[in-house]
Amino acid sequence: MNEPRPPFPPFNQETATQKVRMAENGWNNRIPEKVALAYTIDSTWRNRSEFIHGREEIITFLTNKWAKEHEYRLIKELWAFTENRIAVRFAYEWHNDEGQWFRSYGNENWEFDELGLMAKRYASINDLPITEPDRKFHWPQGTRPDDYPSLSELGL
Repeated sequence: MNEPRPPFPPFNQETATQKVRMAENGWNNRIPEKVALAYTIDSTWRNRSEFIHGREEIITFLTNKWAKEHEYRLIKELWAFTENRIAVRFAYEWHNDEGQWFRSYGNENWEFDELGLMAKRYASINDLPITEPDRKFHWPQGTRPDDYPSLSELGL
């Protein structure tokens, strides 16, 4: 149910960075049931204007999200951290059913329990329509390769 997810708080630069990359990898693999295991059973989210409570709602939310956001590719970057909280900035690219591409920019604030599970997630996100030539995220679907540039390196 609540399997430990190292690294555990309190975070330092290395463990906070590791936690961010683990979250990015999970979301890029787009398996809602697996992603949900990184959150507490009663995790609470604010995602844009949606309020989500618990793993079952997380699974439903992610299933619906990835059914609409095709060819989803995400990069997260550590912004700040404290003992059990991490702030990230991120961008992801995707297209809708009509083929319109978007780059979605956002910030997230995370709070973790002692088992390393995310108990709270607050996300603010804006979508920017882009053209196919404006895309910057070109790795094969799934986990971003380790040598692929970061948001900062891409100028985002």
